Amino acid sequence: MALQQHLQAFNISPVEERRLCLNGTPWIWHLLEECVGNAWEYWSVVIGLISIVCFLFAALPQLYVAYQNGKVDQALSLGFLLCWIAGDLTNFIGCYLTNQLPIQIITAIFYIYMDIIMISQFAYYKLKNQKVTKCGTNLKNGCIAWILLCIVLCMILPSQLLLRNQVQNTFLGKSERSRGIIEMSGFICGYVSCVFYLGSRIPQLYKNFQRRSTEGTSYLLFALAMMGNCTYGLSLILKMPATKYLIGLYFWHHLPWLIGSFGVLFLDIFITAQFIMYRKHKERTANLMAFEVEPLLINEDF
Repeated sequence: MALQQHLQAFNISPVEERRLCLNGTPWIWHLLEECVGNAWEYWSVVIGLISIVCFLFAALPQLYVAYQNGKVDQALSLGFLLCWIAGDLTNFIGCYLTNQLPIQIITAIFYIYMDIIMISQFAYYKLKNQKVTKCGTNLKNGCIAWILLCIVLCMILPSQLLLRNQVQNTFLGKSERSRGIIEMSGFICGYVSCVFYLGSRIPQLYKNFQRRSTEGTSYLLFALAMMGNCTYGLSLILKMPATKYLIGLYFWHHLPWLIGSFGVLFLDIFITAQFIMYRKHKERTANLMAFEVEPLLINEDF
């Protein structure tokens, strides 16, 4: 009984090991291979899927804005994008090694794919807007290396998701010490991803402050990211077990991902404030210029 409780807290169940889910929701079991036993777990999965949709569409408005003005390299901070993908990669590794919820692993893979698209677009416009110099040649070589890395990631990530059950069974068969090392490695990756996620917003906040503008950046990118992080964190909270002892285990097991989601949500509030503040500043400047130009036009008429 004690073993079953520990496995439940760490998302590993003998039911899943037997590839059997008698009382679960069929479509969730077939789609995610997660055995959902009650309404809380059901809504945890549904809200988690909403989180995936938010993150899936978060980058699209920014990609469109960048396509329109062709100045994404001036609007977005490279540090923001690099920290974001570094956070997503370490997040995926941490989720995988600590056997997080299937919805977390799928979400992590979606994160990485969207990062690849955004950074590829950034590199394309950076290369396009830059004159052919020695620096430009180095940038081209960097783009080729980036394309190769993208191809490798696109091949590896889905295969790791398919092999998850095999790895889970191997995990159960390992000694206590080996499991402890794997768990610790996963948690280290989880906390590293937190640092990257929280640090990703700082370069963008600084770039916006430096430019005194958010022009060229789509607010929907951050609005949908806020919705995604909120629903992601909520899906983890709804999955919490009923027993007090198991709640403690579950909380510590998912702590890095809770900090990452709600921490970034908090920092995105400051980016939202920048959008509001700089938009008002732009409107005031436009009104002032119109007020100054109007007398000149009247004088020309006379």
